[in-house]
Amino acid sequence: MLKPDWPQLPGQFGALSTMRRGGVSLAPYDDGSGTGGFNLGGHVGDLNEHVLRNRTLLAEVLPNKVQWLTQVHGTAVLNFDEQQTSFIADACVTSTPNIVCAVLTADCLPVLFCDAKQGVVGAAHAGWRGLADGVLEKTIAAMKKAGANPEHILVWLGPAIGPSQFEVGEEVRAHFNDKDATAAFTASPFQADKFFANIYQLARIRLHRVGIRHVSGGQFCTFSEPDKFYSYRRDGVTGRMASLIWMKCAG
Repeated sequence: MLKPDWPQLPGQFGALSTMRRGGVSLAPYDDGSGTGGFNLGGHVGDLNEHVLRNRTLLAEVLPNKVQWLTQVHGTAVLNFDEQQTSFIADACVTSTPNIVCAVLTADCLPVLFCDAKQGVVGAAHAGWRGLADGVLEKTIAAMKKAGANPEHILVWLGPAIGPSQFEVGEEVRAHFNDKDATAAFTASPFQADKFFANIYQLARIRLHRVGIRHVSGGQFCTFSEPDKFYSYRRDGVTGRMASLIWMKCAG
């Protein structure tokens, strides 16, 4: 498992991101070398018993069972401190110790949030559509509602597809129709009307606009590191990784 390079995160919080190795899933959900993969997605065609076993292995290093979201590339945010009638969402927040916020990804950007002073954490699944539609801003708004202050919020950008591999069309660039986002797109030398998008940079632009100044992470490329990460764009049929954050109980 990957420990976030997040030096500002206080010790009373836990955070991690899983990788593709260390589980029991078989090809094409394996670890890339033919042994057990750590697929945590129950919607990708993997054997249910393998997914459940992987989730059990993950639970051994967590303070509580994960309530997995049904992600739809939208912008809905759940507050786990409130009663829920549906878990269809792409982000979640909580101010309750030992409740784990988690999202699944395989090229899309996982974003973890923490306001250490107010004791609020969150996680968001941000593909290009979610970024354009405001999933990060809505996650921060939900944290503010729970008592967080944007000036105190720390953010970590987890493993996502890198800027040298994320080729998109004009229709994607058009969704980010503002001057600030222009620098996050470079023309593809391979195809006309294609661009390489920097999803990490797009996220930083969005976060900066709403007052977030402390952002870590953003150095991985899921597509280019098959020994470490699942990648939907690279492999098509593949597993999903989790990025998780929680606040530890005092004492």
